[in-house]
Amino acid sequence: MWKNKHITFFITGGIAVYKVVELIRTFQKAGAEIRVAMTKTAMQFVGKSTFQTISKHPVQTDLFDQTTSAAVAHVELADWTDLAIVAPATANIMSKMANGMADDFVSTTLLALSVPVIVVPAMNVHMWNNAATQRNIQTLRNDNIQVMDPDNGPLAEGYSGKGRFPSNDEIFNYIVEQTEDVDNSKLAKLRGKKVLITAGGTREYIDPVRYISNKSSGKMGYALAKVAQENGAVVTLISANVKLPIPAGIDVIQVETVEELAQAVQTQFVSTDVFIMAAAVSDYRPVHFVDHKIKKSADSANLTLELEETTDILKSLKSRRTKQIVVGFAAETNDLLNNAKKKLDSKGADIIVANDVSQSDIGFGSEDNAVTILQHNATNIKVAKANKQIIAKKVLEVIVKRLS
Repeated sequence: MWKNKHITFFITGGIAVYKVVELIRTFQKAGAEIRVAMTKTAMQFVGKSTFQTISKHPVQTDLFDQTTSAAVAHVELADWTDLAIVAPATANIMSKMANGMADDFVSTTLLALSVPVIVVPAMNVHMWNNAATQRNIQTLRNDNIQVMDPDNGPLAEGYSGKGRFPSNDEIFNYIVEQTEDVDNSKLAKLRGKKVLITAGGTREYIDPVRYISNKSSGKMGYALAKVAQENGAVVTLISANVKLPIPAGIDVIQVETVEELAQAVQTQFVSTDVFIMAAAVSDYRPVHFVDHKIKKSADSANLTLELEETTDILKSLKSRRTKQIVVGFAAETNDLLNNAKKKLDSKGADIIVANDVSQSDIGFGSEDNAVTILQHNATNIKVAKANKQIIAKKVLEVIVKRLS
């Protein structure tokens, strides 16, 4: 259930902060990947270095402390998160959440979330029973945020009452109960769907040792394949000249040229539910292939290549489509949105994912990307710079909305 699930702990100020260390370990043992954000008051109880050590990720504490390469750190963390746990949750953070306040890193990120949120309060009994706190709790529950009741027991003030942070086992079991009957993943509809993805860059040979190609590493296509497979899709990956580890559980077809890629796509397409053309395909190939290495000639200082267009794979599928959702990529260096819109209109695709490959930090071979997702009769969706795994998740979320 928790394997590879992205869980973010939002830790706010209270004596129970130290108990969250073991709670995080409980979820890690179950297979979850953890990140942490803390308020400044939380750090008065336990330093962020403790949580950095156990989570193996930088701990976010300040809106203006750039600990990641993301342009907007709180949005990147919100996009990464599959499940948010606020623990221990103070009366203050619940008030902020109930009223939509965003005045520090934790509250700002919580406001940017679009995933399930579970709140585990801990505070003095009188603060818990205060009418304002109870109103805020009711507002959160009305907003479909799960708020766990605290325990009755000894409090830090030296007397007993309701407000004690529950045991780790109680919290873990509560969260399991809240999530086990409902698949909260936005990608749940991928389960059992056949997804065909192309990745990498094709080669068109001039002679046995030289070819026309591009700088595509295949990382975006492989990220899409990995995320789709992790969410239950049956994935076939057509890989063109990629030097990446073959993902476990994914059927990989190796190709080299545009024609080989086109043939593999045509063969697989008929039984596909979703087709994602992430490969960078050569637009031209030499008209004539020379079967030996071309030597420099003393008679001529120049070599002229006559080129012809290669098969337009996306366009060729227009007449063969039945139920398939078709997604293309537009890797552009200028006039990004206009060129992507032309591609959307001409290729017969449902979705075009546009990215500016002229920027070295999001271009070919980089670990990150930033894209704009175009659809017919819909507002463009801009996805800020993030790791390609996160970009893949966002693209697949758009695709899933189109699945019947």
